[in-house]
Formats: sequence, C-alpha cells, structure tokens
Amino acid sequence: MFEEFFDLTATPFTNSIPSDKLYMSPIMRETLGRLKFAVSHRMFAVVTSDVGCGKTTTIRKFTNDLDRKNYEILYIANSKLSPSWFYKGMLKQLGVEPKFYRDAASRQLHRELEIIRGVQHRDVVCIVDEAHLLSKETFEEIRFLLNSKMDSENPMSLILVGQNELWDKLKLQSYAAVRQRIDIKCEIPQYDRAETARYIECHLKYAACTREIFTEKAIDEIYRYSAGAARAINKVCLNSLICAAQRKEKLVDDYLVVEVIDGELP
Repeated sequence: MFEEFFDLTATPFTNSIPSDKLYMSPIMRETLGRLKFAVSHRMFAVVTSDVGCGKTTTIRKFTNDLDRKNYEILYIANSKLSPSWFYKGMLKQLGVEPKFYRDAASRQLHRELEIIRGVQHRDVVCIVDEAHLLSKETFEEIRFLLNSKMDSENPMSLILVGQNELWDKLKLQSYAAVRQRIDIKCEIPQYDRAETARYIECHLKYAACTREIFTEKAIDEIYRYSAGAARAINKVCLNSLICAAQRKEKLVDDYLVVEVIDGELP
C-alpha cells in the first residue's frame, strides 16, 4: 500500500476525491461561474474539452455546489438515445412513467417542468454527457424542447457536455438552428506546466502529504507525457507512486517516471 509508505491519509490521484478538495484552476472557476449564471437564467450551455481534461469532474463539482432546494438535476449519460428515449430518460428521473409515443412524452415533460417551477418553485437542470454522440434528430428535438412560450423563455436549463468534436459538429450549417440557441459556451483546455505542478500539489495535499514526493524534473516528464490532461496526470502519478513504494524509494524522480511511462503505460 503506497499510501502507508508515503504516510498519506487517502489515495491522491483518483476520481473519488471529494469535489471540495479538487484543484480549482482559473479555467474551472471561470467555467463554474458561467454555468451558475446559465442555470440561474435557465439558459442553454455547452461545455467541451479534449479527452481526459476534466469535463465530467467539472460537472460533478458544479452539481454538488447547486442547492437542491432550488434545483432538480437530471443527468443523461447515454447520449446515443433516440428522441423518444431522451424524453423518457428525463421523465423517469422525475419519477413519472413516460408515455410510449414521443409527442405524448414531450407534452408530459413540459407539464412536469411547469409543475416543478410553478408549484415547487424549483428549476430543472438537465445535463447531457457525451453529447458529441447525439444524433441530428435528437439535436433537433432539443431545439423543440427549448422552444417555449413563443420562444420567450426556456422551460429549463440545458447543459451539453462533450468532446471538442461536439462544437465541430455544431458549427456545421445543418446545425445552425441549434447553434443559434446556445447562450453560453465553455471550453476546458489542458493544463500548462505550472498548472500541472499545482494540480499534483493539490491532490497530494488532499492526502495530507507534508513533504516533496515528485521532483521538478519528474513533473516535467509527467507534463510531457500527459500534455496537461488531468486523467493522464492521475495515471502516471498513481503508477509512479506504486512503483516507488515497491522499491522503497521516498522520492519520485524523472528516471522513475520515464521508466513507468515506457514500461507500464500505453
């Protein structure tokens, strides 16, 4: 157990880190601020990034910070759903047995949204993950869903989260009607070298680390391998800690990191 070897109180480079202990980069703070503004005004937002750069982690932090007294959060993870199943997925999360036909399910959803807003005084926030996989038909249905009260207001907040190819798709002329409805766009880039170091430091601090473990040259190699993608940083740091503990080495240097990258990582 490398945690015991390094005197750590938790595992530092995993997805299970509590949202209040995450590394808050300037971009994450900006993205969270934009999303909070979006849901406070029932807007349509799009969040994109390259693979492994923290989209889902950012959304987890965002939803955990929302006051559940004021918001009902729906999370759709299977973005290959047809429009009918898209409606059914939302209705089931609202505790409603959906109608079979799409038009009926659409009317059901609009009624439920009105009840939640008018009676419960709460707003619905629907988050669609892996949205780059959505079909054109489902995108069109999203456009119809947001068309409420003669296009004067959205019935709920909608956040599409996906890889950068999502925005590439939305830039096509055939998606112009959907793109024009987007109120806020957020793009999460990779970390630079300095942010990579701060990310590692933050995660080690979460595990109550009180001394240096990774040398500066080790962090150089971690950055070179990961290109600043959080998932890749986690992978190489975790495997390096395991390897160092097995060898009884208290310091992770660049030679060990390179050996781990070349021998254990794809």
